[in-house]
Amino acid sequence: MRYYPVFLDLSGQPCVVLGDSELAREKAAGLREAGADVRTVASADYRSGTLAGARLVVDATDDPAINHLTWDECERAGILINVVDRPAQCRFIAPAIVHRDPVVVAISTSGESPFLASALRGRIERWLGPEWGPFTALVGRIRRDLRARDMSIADQTRVYRRLLGSDVRTLLRAGRTEQAEQRAAVLKSLRLGRVALVGAGPGDPDLITVRGREMLADADYVLHDALISAQTLAWCGPHTQLEAVGKRGGEDSTSQDEITGRMIELAHAGHFVVRLKGGDPFLFGRGGEELRDLSEAGVDVIVVPGVTSALAAGASIGVPATLRGVASSLAITTARGGPTGRLRKLAAASDTLIVLMARANLHETAAEISEAVGPSMPAAVVSRATFDDQRSVTGPLADIARLADAAGLSAPATLIVGEVVKAVSARSLADLATG
Repeated sequence: MRYYPVFLDLSGQPCVVLGDSELAREKAAGLREAGADVRTVASADYRSGTLAGARLVVDATDDPAINHLTWDECERAGILINVVDRPAQCRFIAPAIVHRDPVVVAISTSGESPFLASALRGRIERWLGPEWGPFTALVGRIRRDLRARDMSIADQTRVYRRLLGSDVRTLLRAGRTEQAEQRAAVLKSLRLGRVALVGAGPGDPDLITVRGREMLADADYVLHDALISAQTLAWCGPHTQLEAVGKRGGEDSTSQDEITGRMIELAHAGHFVVRLKGGDPFLFGRGGEELRDLSEAGVDVIVVPGVTSALAAGASIGVPATLRGVASSLAITTARGGPTGRLRKLAAASDTLIVLMARANLHETAAEISEAVGPSMPAAVVSRATFDDQRSVTGPLADIARLADAAGLSAPATLIVGEVVKAVSARSLADLATG
C-alpha cells in the first residue's frame, strides 16, 4: 500500500490553492466545503514564501517550473502538497469522493487511473443512495441511546444489523422520515432476531439480486442449499457463520423440520438468519412452508425473491419461455411426484413446458410428455444452468434423453419442451456472452 488513507480535519485551517483554471476553482471549493480557510493564488503571483503557514497546498498551475518551486518550498516547511497530475510531487492525493454526509467514501487508485476512480465512484453512488446520510444519522442517535443504557456491544450489533436489513432506508428514500423513525424505534426494542428467505438465483453468483447480497453481508448465520456456489457464499460478511443444510437425492441430508427448527432457534436467540436457496424461494423451494412456520413461531420474516432456473436455463442458451406468434402460455413443474398424468395434462395445456429436476427420470418424463405433444416436439436439456460447467443438448423430444446420456449431462438439469426451442436457435452461454 503506497498511500496511507486518512481523513483530515481542516476546519479553520489555512490552505492554499495555486492556479487559474476551473480545476483550481473546484479544488478550492472542495476545501472550503470541508471548512478550510482557503487562499487562492494566481500562477503569476506565486513567489517563494507564498506558502508559508499553510497546512495543505494544492498546486493546479500545470506549470513545471512553478511545480518544482512549490514542491521544494513545501518539502522544506513540512507542508502537505498535491501537485496535480504529478504523482512524484505529491505528499497526498485527492481521492474520488462519494459524499453522503455524515458518510464519506474516498476512492483511490494510488494515482494509477483517475478514470477508474471516477468510474468506481459512479457505481458506489448508485448503490449508496442519498438515504444513507439520514440513515447513518439515525443509527448514530440510536447508538448513543443504547450506549447510555449500557447495552452490551453484542446486543448493540444485533440492533444495528436489524436496522441495516430493514425497510428503514427504503422509507427514508421515499421521504417518509417520520415512518422511518417509528420503524427504527420498534426494531431497536425487539428482542427476537429475524429470518430472510433469500433466492440465490440459478447458480451464477452475479445473478443474485442486490438485495440478496445485502442480506448475506449482514447475516449472523447463513443456512444454505447444497448447490450454492462458493463465489455466492463469498458475499457473506467476515463473521457470518455458514451452515450447509441442502438436501440431495439419495444422500444423507438435513430434514425440513430440522432446518425450520434451527432457524427458529437462532432467531429466538436474537440472530439475523439468512436461509439461502437456489433459484427463487417460492418456486419449489419450500419457502412458503418456511414462511408459514416461522410466522407461527413469532419470527419476523423477510422474503427476497431470486432468479429462477426455470427461466434462466432457457435464457442461458437463447431459448425464451414465450415468443410472440409461437408461445403465449407457460407451465413450470418438476419431474418428481404429483398425480398420474400430470405431465401430460400440463404439456397439452401450455405452449411451453419447463420441467425442473428432470435429469434422474428424464427417459420416463420425456416419454410421458410425448404422449401429449408428440415425439417430434422440439426439446432442450440444460445441465447446471449458468454455472461455469453448464452444458446443453437440443433435439426431438423422443431423442432428448438419449442425447443427454450421450453428452454425459449431469444433475441438476432442466427440460424445456415447445416450439420455442427451434424458433430461436439455441446457443451456448459463452456464445451469448461474446455475441
